[in-house]
Amino acid sequence: MKLKFLVFSILLLSASVGHAQRISQVGKPLDYVSTLVGTQSTYFLSSGNTYPAIAVPWGMNFWSPQTGKMGDGWMYTYTAEKIRGIKQTHQPSPWMNDYGQFSIMAMVGNKTFDQEKRASYFSHKAEVAKPHYYSVYLADYDTKVEVTPTSRAAYFRFTFPQTEEAYVLLDAFDKGSYVEVLPQENKIIGYSTKNSGGVPSNFKNYFVLEFNKPFKDISTFADSVLEDGRYSVKAEHVGALIGFSVKGKDDPLLMKVASSFISNEQAERNLKEIGDKTFEIVKSEAESIWNKELGKIEVRGGTIDQLRTFYSCLYRSLLFPRTFYEYNENGDIVHYSPYNGQVLPGYMFTDTGFWDTFRCLFPFLNLMYPEMSLKMQDGLANAYREGGWLPEWASPGYRNVMVGNNSASVVADAWIKGVRSKDIETLYEAVVKGSKNAGPLPAVGRAGAEYYNELGYVPYDVKINENAARTLEYAYDDFAIYQLAKAIGKGKDDLQFYKDRSFNYKKLFDPATGLMRGKNKDGSFQSPFNPFKWGDAFTEGNSWHYSWSVFQDFAGLAKLMGGNKAMENKLDSVFILPPIFDDSYYGFPIHEIREMQIVNMGQYAHGNQPIQHMAYLYNYVGAPWKTQFWVRETMDRMYSPNPDGYCGDEDNGQTSAWYVFSALGFYPVTPAVDEYVIGSPLFDEVKLHLSNGKTIEIRSVNNSAENRYIKDLTLNGKSYSKNYLKHSELIKGAKLNFTMDNKPNTKRGIQSSDFPYSLSTHD
Repeated sequence: MKLKFLVFSILLLSASVGHAQRISQVGKPLDYVSTLVGTQSTYFLSSGNTYPAIAVPWGMNFWSPQTGKMGDGWMYTYTAEKIRGIKQTHQPSPWMNDYGQFSIMAMVGNKTFDQEKRASYFSHKAEVAKPHYYSVYLADYDTKVEVTPTSRAAYFRFTFPQTEEAYVLLDAFDKGSYVEVLPQENKIIGYSTKNSGGVPSNFKNYFVLEFNKPFKDISTFADSVLEDGRYSVKAEHVGALIGFSVKGKDDPLLMKVASSFISNEQAERNLKEIGDKTFEIVKSEAESIWNKELGKIEVRGGTIDQLRTFYSCLYRSLLFPRTFYEYNENGDIVHYSPYNGQVLPGYMFTDTGFWDTFRCLFPFLNLMYPEMSLKMQDGLANAYREGGWLPEWASPGYRNVMVGNNSASVVADAWIKGVRSKDIETLYEAVVKGSKNAGPLPAVGRAGAEYYNELGYVPYDVKINENAARTLEYAYDDFAIYQLAKAIGKGKDDLQFYKDRSFNYKKLFDPATGLMRGKNKDGSFQSPFNPFKWGDAFTEGNSWHYSWSVFQDFAGLAKLMGGNKAMENKLDSVFILPPIFDDSYYGFPIHEIREMQIVNMGQYAHGNQPIQHMAYLYNYVGAPWKTQFWVRETMDRMYSPNPDGYCGDEDNGQTSAWYVFSALGFYPVTPAVDEYVIGSPLFDEVKLHLSNGKTIEIRSVNNSAENRYIKDLTLNGKSYSKNYLKHSELIKGAKLNFTMDNKPNTKRGIQSSDFPYSLSTHD
C-alpha cells in the first residue's frame, strides 16, 4: 500500500512538473514583480548584478537597501545578513558604480555613524521588496522602515518601539559633502558630491529631508568626528544624526526626502511631489503608475513562474534610461547638464550604455512607450548640443566604457519606428560626426576612425583593443545611418557612402575558419588565431560570439559561410561545442566567461549581449524551428523569478527586454529595420495596448513547455508563412494566431521570400 502511494505521488509530481498549471487571469501585474530578481550576485559570478530599485518608471531618483559598504557597487546582495542603510542611488550597474548618493539609517540607542556599528541584522522573511514599496525589519533596533517613491522624492515611515533614543542618520558620503540642520523647520539640507566619474567639476546632488516630529537631539559628524549640538558642517565626509522621542509603534516617524542636481531650492521644489499627501496616498499613487505601465502588456495562460519572470523583466525594462530633468519655479522643464555643468532648458536622460541597450531595449520602448522614446531622442539632441558628441555610455555624462558607435542605431531605430523628433536634423548631424571621427574619449565617437575611414576596418596591430568588435559594430552603425538617411531624404552621396560602408564586415571574414578574425594593417589576418579567445580582438566575448554581429546582412554572411546550410551548421556548432575558453587576454576568467561555462549550452553566452540575437538567425537560413527550440530553451533555462534569476548582468533593461520580446513571440534582430523576427510565443494570450489606441492580440493554441514549435500562424485571419513581422503593420492593430505543436514544422518559413531583411537581398 505504501509502495502504491509512493508511486502515485511520484507520478503526480511528474505531471505537475511537466504540465504546470497555467494562469488564466492576471489581476494587477505589479503583484507578480519581485525587485530581488538578480540580486544574488557577486563580483565573480553575476546572476543579474541588480539591486532592488524602489522607483517609479524612469524615475530621476531610485532608492535601495544597502548591505554593502559605502561606495561598493554591490550595494545590495541577497546573501547578506545586515543592512547599513537605505540609499538614494543613481547606479546603472555595479561596474559603473554610483553618483548622487546618500543614505538613511534608523537606529535605537546607538548613537553612531560608523557603517559597521550601525548595521542591523535583517531577514528576507521580514522584507517586502516591490517597485513602489519597500519595507524591512531592522532586528537589532526592533524597528520597521518603509519607503515609497515619486520620481524625485520619497516618503519614509519609521516604526520605532517606545523610546527616547530613536535616531535617524543621514550619511552624505565622502569625496566632499555638506549638511545643515534646521530644527525650527524639522529639516536637514545639504549636498553630496560623491561620484564615479562622468560629471562636471561643479556637480552636486542637493537634498532636503523633512520630518513630522521635532528634533530631540542634534549631532553632526565630519571625517569620523561626531559633535553634539553642531548644526552645520562641510568636509570630506559629513552627516547628521537626529534623535527623536517616540511613544511607540502607534506613533510613526515620517520623513519626506527629495533631491536635485540644480540647487537646494530646487530640491525643496521637488519635495512638492509629495506635498501634503499621506504615506499611503503616495504609495497608492506609485502602485497605480506601475500597474498602468506594466498593464500595457496583458498576458495570461502561462505558469506562475513565467508570469513572475515576465513582469519582473518588464519592470527592469522600464527603469533606464532614467529621467535627468526637473521642473523649475515656472513649471518649465530644465536640467543640470552632465556635459557642461550648466542649467539648461529641455529634456535629459541618462544611465544607459548603448552597446547593451541598442539591441532590444530601445526598440522595445519604440514599440510600447514611444512617447517616452520621443523625450529621450530630444534629450540626446541636447546632449549633443551641450557636449559636442552623442554619448555611447552615459552615467550621467560621457563614460569611457565599451565599444561601438551605437547611438546611431538608437537614433535611427526611433525614427524608422515612427518616433518623430523635432531635432532629427541635429541628431543626423550628430551621428554623421560620430561616424567619421574619434571623440574626446575612446568610447565616444569612433576609436580608430582614421583607420576605419581609410581601410574599412580597425587593424589588429595598431594598439587599439577590441578592434574586430569595433569594426563589426561600426559597419552596422553605418547601416543604421544609411537607413536614417533614406528615411529623412538625404542625398545620393550620403546614401551611397553609408551603404558601401555597411558591407565592411566582409573585410574581417576569414574563409579558412568561417569566422570573423582580426586583420592587420597590411591586410593579413592576425596570427595565431584562437576562436575561443575572449577579449583581444573582441569585446567580452570571442569570435564564436561576435561572428554573428552582422545585423544588417545575414544573407551576406550566409554567402560568405558557404550558403544557408553551412550557416545553419555553424549556428548549430555554437550550441554543440564544449564551453572551452582562452582567458589569457584578461589573465583570469572574467565573470562573463564563467556564466557561459556553467549553463551547459556550449559556446552560447546569453549572459552577455553580443550573442543574444543569435538564436533567431535560423530564420534567415530556412530553419525557423531551430530558432523556436533555442529561444524557448533560453527562456526556460536562463531566466527565473528568483534572486539568481538572470544568467549574467541584466544591464539596464537589455537582458530583461530580451525576455519580454521573446515571450511575446518576436524580437528586433536588426534595429533600424521595420521588422521583428519570429520566435516562439510563451503565453496563451497576450494583448499589447499601444499608445496610438490600437491593440496587438497574440493567441497561441495548444501551447506548453513541450509544444514550442509553430505549426501554423495566421495574421489578421490569413495564413502567414514569413519568419518576420513588420512593425508598421503591427502598430495598425493586429491579430496573431499561433498553433503550436511538439514537433517541428519543417515546411514552414523555408522559402527565401519568407526570410527577414538582409541588405544584400532586400535593398
